[in-house]
Amino acid sequence: MSGPLAGPDGLPRCPWAVLTPNAPEYTAYHDTEWGRPVHGDDAFFERLSLEAFQSGLSWLTVLRRREGFRAAFAGFRIAEVAAFTEADRERLLADAGIVRNRAKIDAVLGNARVAAGWPAGTLERLIRSYAPVPPPSSPALPAPATTEEVPAATEQSAALARELKRSGFRFVGPTTAYALMQACGLVNDHLAGCVSREG
Repeated sequence: MSGPLAGPDGLPRCPWAVLTPNAPEYTAYHDTEWGRPVHGDDAFFERLSLEAFQSGLSWLTVLRRREGFRAAFAGFRIAEVAAFTEADRERLLADAGIVRNRAKIDAVLGNARVAAGWPAGTLERLIRSYAPVPPPSSPALPAPATTEEVPAATEQSAALARELKRSGFRFVGPTTAYALMQACGLVNDHLAGCVSREG
């Protein structure tokens, strides 16, 4: 069983944040972003896009190229990405600062076009509507004690993936949808005892 581990500063954190040598990006992401709420369609679109790029790769690969992704995809502003042309697509395929996967690039461009056709706030509301709700008698969902208690996917993430796919989104399976929910603070999977656990 894998419970919290002490980081370089001695504070307990989720193991994945401290186990990879020479990867301060993991610790910074864990401490400042993962499990914390984000707001706005563009912010949700960025997380959704990065989770799609991560599929089959190490999350560290994506974190280390994040600024490259932001530069390449106009800060993940939906309206701007939706207006990308074939020349932009070719530019992305040649950009060594990102993951140059044709299917993933095409998915992000297509997803932006879908989201751009929706009224403002729709993407955020849709994703948030699948957040798990704690039982009425409990103020919050219980904290997992070990990494083994953190699911890879849930009934809610499977339903979110189905709805996104039905709407025309790509690269959004149940596991990617659950990682999105974690990244956007819809679930708090920081382990019990982790310094970043809130509530």
